[in-house]
Amino acid sequence: MGLCLVGIQFVTNRPGIGLALVAVSLLVTAAHCQDQTAVSAKALSLAHAHQLALERNGDFRSAQFQVDAALGQLKAARELPNPTLGLSTAKISTDGVPEGTTLGNGLLSRAYDSIVSLSELIQVSKRGLLRDSANAGVHVAEFQLDDGRRLLIQGVTQAYVAALLAKEQAQVLNLSAAALRHEAEVAAHRYQAGDLSKADQSRIEIAAEQDELNAASQEAAEKAAVVALEALIGEPKANGGTTLTDSLESLASAPAADTDEAAVLKRPDIAAAEAAVNQAELNVTLARHQRIPDVTVSVLYERNPPVQPDTVGVGVSLPLPVLNQYSGEIQGALAAKNQAQARLEKVRVQATADVAAARVAYQEAAARLGKYQKSLLPRSAEVTRSVAYAYEKGGAALIDLLDAQRSDNDIRLAEAQAEADTAAAFSALLAALGRL
Repeated sequence: MGLCLVGIQFVTNRPGIGLALVAVSLLVTAAHCQDQTAVSAKALSLAHAHQLALERNGDFRSAQFQVDAALGQLKAARELPNPTLGLSTAKISTDGVPEGTTLGNGLLSRAYDSIVSLSELIQVSKRGLLRDSANAGVHVAEFQLDDGRRLLIQGVTQAYVAALLAKEQAQVLNLSAAALRHEAEVAAHRYQAGDLSKADQSRIEIAAEQDELNAASQEAAEKAAVVALEALIGEPKANGGTTLTDSLESLASAPAADTDEAAVLKRPDIAAAEAAVNQAELNVTLARHQRIPDVTVSVLYERNPPVQPDTVGVGVSLPLPVLNQYSGEIQGALAAKNQAQARLEKVRVQATADVAAARVAYQEAAARLGKYQKSLLPRSAEVTRSVAYAYEKGGAALIDLLDAQRSDNDIRLAEAQAEADTAAAFSALLAALGRL
């Protein structure tokens, strides 16, 4: 945390006023520090945007809670069934005949037949499958969380790049408008000297105003893009006031990462689909094991004075699988397994296609950017400077100046677009390879 100091000096001979002024100065200092903190908090780098998105994005947090839910299911699968306590009393007289015995007329001495039982369900050949299936569900949720992280980082990067592109395009148009305003001033002098018509002067002013309007439109687009980025990173008061500290040039010239396609096999969406297939196979086995009856074991304590002494007993019960062979459950589990297998194959095909498409897009964008930066942009700037100099000296026509300025704008806007395409395509390539 930085230290914020504001130097304020008061000179007074009245202590009361001095104390009041000191208090005011402290309030001003605190407000100034808060303003500085608010300004600094609005500065956002791409790395910080990634961090905030992972902390505050609603969809990603929901995926985290899904992992917690899967862990809860695993914990439940590990628990033993609760025992069942049974209490029953029979042979209670309904005709008013006394029910006392030679032992007395107390509650435990009457001729009631009372039974206390304790039963426990024993799952036969299912507990291990239940645990394994729940554990596979945890793996599915964890891999889905990783995949959500991959897609979220890619989405934040694309939103950040889109905002930078709009900002860069607005700057290009503002610079063009400023250059044309300068030429309009030159044209005004030439008009007064009789070297230029009023129509030509107006054409330059119109071109400058058009660039200013286009720049204002791009600034509005930039703010809208920043609002979209703020929403993506979970900003509670998204208003487009965030300042982006990275540049398109730095993002487009990021150091090359490992783009080996072998990594695609470890993509989290593929891993999640594989874990889902594993869980579905376990569920098929579990459905088949439903045909094996679970056993309920009971212990009994019976009191029936004075006919017989207190007795204990044991019992075993189980359902007879004669009417329901669980064929519906097995069929449903098999269908779910086939669906999971089909999804796995689809995800693998899509992952390969993602890598191929992203690699082509990145290579094209990088080559286009290199062409603009090494050749087209310097040549266009040189031509524009030459035509502008010639126009100011009376050696070039107005149409030549406007054409050169318009062509230079197109080149610079296209170069900014190439930078944005390169940065976005590189992020998409890393995401396709599972390296985000």
